[in-house]
Amino acid sequence: MELRYIAAAIAILAGAVSAVADGIICMRSVDGVARNPEAYSKIRTTMILGCALSETTAIYALVIAILILFI
Repeated sequence: MELRYIAAAIAILAGAVSAVADGIICMRSVDGVARNPEAYSKIRTTMILGCALSETTAIYALVIAILILFI
């Protein structure tokens, strides 16, 4: 019975890793814009794509944790 709680906690850790990845993506994009302001639109587009992919991982982890707990 307690193993499913441990499994859900491990799945939620993926969400925490996703939050760290979002921070790194934003940090690097701001650094890139500071170094090369002319490339703002390309950097912004790539940043939004990277954040979307990272957030998708967090959503999947949340769904998996809910499934583990309630099914």
